[in-house]
Amino acid sequence: MPHQALVEHVRAEFLEMPGLQLTLEQAQRFWGIDRVACRKVFDSLIEIGFLCVRPNGMYGRVTEGIDHLRPQPVKATL
Repeated sequence: MPHQALVEHVRAEFLEMPGLQLTLEQAQRFWGIDRVACRKVFDSLIEIGFLCVRPNGMYGRVTEGIDHLRPQPVKATL
């Protein structure tokens, strides 16, 4: 699979599964790709600001766990 197609596929998987976090090794097994290809895909998604790597070595969406991006209920005022 060409690099850009693989990047879009991995991005779609992260969008489809909120909360998905994987190590590089888990991602390799999950998508059946070698380490070099997996690293390049993750690097591309980090570069565009979609993924980040956490201190525990897990890759996940940048927006996961950020409360201020979730809509807050609006209180009606009378």
